[in-house]
Amino acid sequence: MGAGIVTGLLAGLFGIGGGAVVVPVLFEVFRILGVPEAVRMQLCIGTSMAIIVPTAVRSYQTHRAKGLVIPGVLRSWTLPAVAGVAVGSVTAAFAPPGVFELAFVVIAGIIAAKFLAGREDWVLTHRLPGRPAMTAWGFVIGLASSLMGISGGPLGRWC
Repeated sequence: MGAGIVTGLLAGLFGIGGGAVVVPVLFEVFRILGVPEAVRMQLCIGTSMAIIVPTAVRSYQTHRAKGLVIPGVLRSWTLPAVAGVAVGSVTAAFAPPGVFELAFVVIAGIIAAKFLAGREDWVLTHRLPGRPAMTAWGFVIGLASSLMGISGGPLGRWC
């Protein structure tokens, strides 16, 4: 319950997703419960993803109702993001837990560095990149999200 409160506060205050908080908390909870290390990280990510699906749908509906969804971006990211999630899922079936731990640390570190050092006026351009770059970024968002157990929000804001 405490982790849920912290997750909600951080998500509301800083715009980070709950997965960035929930996955490490679940990792420790599952360790205390004696979940074997060989499956602990996969279980954490799977649990986080199960929570993300309904909240992401609700978030999309709310943003769409306010006119904050760009249909062209949604179209260009949908299939590549699904492909990225598929690659991440296949990776989950065969990769050792260390792959997920490393992915979590690296991706969370990059996101944290952007939050700590970035400013709103630090932008490369005020236009979206072309179709190949948008397609590639959609794939990266899906892959990173599935390996880390987060939604694509923190990564999607960079485009």
